[in-house]
Parts: sequence; structure tokens; C-alpha cells
Amino acid sequence: MEKLEVKPGIYWVGVIDWDIRNFHGYLTQRGTTYNAYLIIDEKITLIDTVKECHFNEMLGRIKEIIDPSKIDIIVSNHVEMDHTGSIPKILEHCPDAKIVTSIQGEKGLKRHFKNLDWNLHVAKSGETMSIGKRTLTFVHIPMVHWPDSMVTYIPEDKLLLSNDAFGQHIAGPERFDDELGWDVLKEEAAKYYANIVMPYGPQAAKALEALGGLEIDMIAPCHGIIWRSMISNILAEYDKWVHYKTEKRALIIYDTMWNSTKAMAYKLQEGLREAGLPATVKFLGTNHMSDIVPDLMRSRLILLGSPTLNNGMLPSMGGFLTYIKGLRPKNRVGFAFGSYGWGGQAVGEMEEIMTKLKWDMPEESINLNYIPDPEELDKVKEVGKKLGEYILAQDE
Repeated sequence: MEKLEVKPGIYWVGVIDWDIRNFHGYLTQRGTTYNAYLIIDEKITLIDTVKECHFNEMLGRIKEIIDPSKIDIIVSNHVEMDHTGSIPKILEHCPDAKIVTSIQGEKGLKRHFKNLDWNLHVAKSGETMSIGKRTLTFVHIPMVHWPDSMVTYIPEDKLLLSNDAFGQHIAGPERFDDELGWDVLKEEAAKYYANIVMPYGPQAAKALEALGGLEIDMIAPCHGIIWRSMISNILAEYDKWVHYKTEKRALIIYDTMWNSTKAMAYKLQEGLREAGLPATVKFLGTNHMSDIVPDLMRSRLILLGSPTLNNGMLPSMGGFLTYIKGLRPKNRVGFAFGSYGWGGQAVGEMEEIMTKLKWDMPEESINLNYIPDPEELDKVKEVGKKLGEYILAQDE
């Protein structure tokens, strides 16, 4: 794929990673992109770079536009290595280039690249820098999703170079939202937010507020497609996500050994549906946790099921809940259920984690010995129905 002019004099020079399927524990079935942007002005500016292993591809795109030795400024909006890994190599071509980063970005770059002797400029939040016809404005958005996170705004082009905010993991020939379509974009943007940004909802809300006064007609993130036709759509979704808004629906997540917990999961679903509440079931044996989290982000009621193994919950549920503790979803209603042979500690462990997450738990958990009989399963269904009625009676 060749270079692409996204605005007059501003080029996408990033890389499409067609093959990646695991991005530090997050399944990326559609691959991803590492987006870098080259601005041709009096001071030629490169916004971010790509993974080191993809440097030559980025360099080839830059060479189609200019001699890389002419790059004057490199902006590092985020020090994670998929965006900064190629900085040392590009500096071999433009050793006098100034590197602009945030306060925490300077610390991160010095830790990532030991003994560096770079021309570093630390930009304060709100600082502006003229590069000729254009002005770069730097806005810090700490913890969206690292302490160093920063965005770059170009008022003359109404362009927001948004770092990880508004990103998605998608590999494809399309570079713009209207070339791909909203359904896929919403799905991947939600998965991206749920697995990467959700722990930092309050910080993301502050960032949205800080960016709210800017005139924007294009948002160019560092992963995925560029937003130009569906900006209002993605901003509306982010407004829901950063404020932990949920839908009146249920998500049942379970693992099982001898199908007793599975039988309970599906009886709970029956009761929820009988109450009129939509309910989705996810089996940990066949669903990766990163694919479950988007459903968890939108669902108000979360039901967790595990049998007891060796005095505790199954490792699959333990791993999932460890992941969830890190993502810290708020404003949820929780319920624990399970089966056991003689110990029965799994349900208590799941309850403990939901308590730490400050989830509401209006119904007593269910913990059944060995194989549930028809009468017990009927009672499980009734609890599902009660939980469904409880959610439906809540205010929006």
C-alpha cells in the first residue's frame, strides 16, 4: 500500500500488520495498523512511528514523499513501543530532529532507550508550536491509557491526532471510516475501549471535556481507521463508555466440569428471558476474555458461574476475574452461582471480587451440590426471573 494524503500536505505513512492475532493478551482477529503521519510544512514533522520490525515499510512510504533527512520534528504522543520502536532508526536518517513529548513521555523514552542523546523537547499541556503554515497544539491526556499520553491538534486542518483514543485494531486497505462502515467500526472500537481504556473512564471523560472545545473534522488515531464521516457516532459511543453507561441486558459467563454449572447458566438465561431481559451466555472454554469484555461493558447484569476445584473457582474463571479486576467496570449488578462436590468455595471467591468492584448483589448466590435436580433448576430459573425484573425496574 502506498502513502496516502489524508489532508493537503499531511500523509499517512503507517503500517498494516495483517498477521498479528494477539496484542498483549487481547485477541486481534482482524489484525491492526500502526499509524504514523507526516506533515509537509516549513518544518517537516513526523507524528509517531511504528513497531521497530516494520520500520522499513514506514521508511519506504516517507521516501515516496521526502528525503527522510529533512525531517525536523518527531512528535511522540505515546511511548509504548508500537509507536516509538522506530524512533532510533529514523533518527539515523535525521539525527538533528527535535523529539517532542510530554513530561511523562520524556521519562518513558529515557527508560525505554537507555543512554539516549536526543534533542528532546518537553511540551506542556496546551503548548503550541509553529511549523510554518500550521500550528501544533499539544494536549496531555494522562492515563488514556498511559501516564505519558498526549494528543496533537492542528487547528488549521481541524485535525486531531488522537493517539490511542478512538482507535481500533483493524487491518485492511481502508483508511477512512466511510470506506469500511459503522457496524464493524463500532464493534472494534468498543472492543478496543473495553480492553484498553475502560479502567481510566474518569480520565477519559476529562480528556473528552478538554477536547470538546476544539473544532474537529477529522480524528486520526494511532491504530485503525481515520474518522471523518462518523465523528459524531464515535463521540456519542465514547460518551456512554467513559461514564460507564450500560444497557438493560444480562451477560452470563461460566465454566463447567460436568455440566452442572452449565445447566444452571442456561436455566438462569431462561428466567431472565421470561422476565423480558435480553441475556447472552459466554462459555469460558470457547470464548477469549478479550472478546467477552465488550459484552460486559454494555451489560448491566453480570452473572458469574464456576464449579469448585481444589477449594476454589476454576482457573479459567480466576484468570477472567483477574483481568476484570484490572479493567474495573463500574455500576454493575452481579450474581454468583456454581456447583460443588464437597468444598463449595468458588461462589464465595466470585462474590468477594464483585464486592471489591462495588457491584450491587440483590439476590443470594446459588451453590448446588453435585448434579442439580429438576426442582433445584426450577428455583434457579426463578432467581433468573427475579434478577431480570430487578434490572427492568431500574431507572435508565
